[in-house]
Amino acid sequence: MTKAELIEKVAEKTGATKSQTKKVIDAALETIMDAVAAGEKVGFAGFGTFYVSKRSARMGRNPRTGEKLQIEAFNLPSFKCGRIFKEKVNK
Repeated sequence: MTKAELIEKVAEKTGATKSQTKKVIDAALETIMDAVAAGEKVGFAGFGTFYVSKRSARMGRNPRTGEKLQIEAFNLPSFKCGRIFKEKVNK
């Protein structure tokens, strides 16, 4: 499902216009990204939790040349799905 398809389906379910729905979805996603970027966890009961995983620095290898290289530490946005979401997917 694309973002446009999501907007269309949410607009149908809520009775709002597509432009209103787009604004709400954009604002919600931006708020979640800002909170996770600030190191906060964002959780929705039954759906899941967005959080930051920290990856430490390590040695890697270029698969073409075999040359060793240093991979720097970085933060990775992550998501852990909730129980209700898991159950719905596994029906």
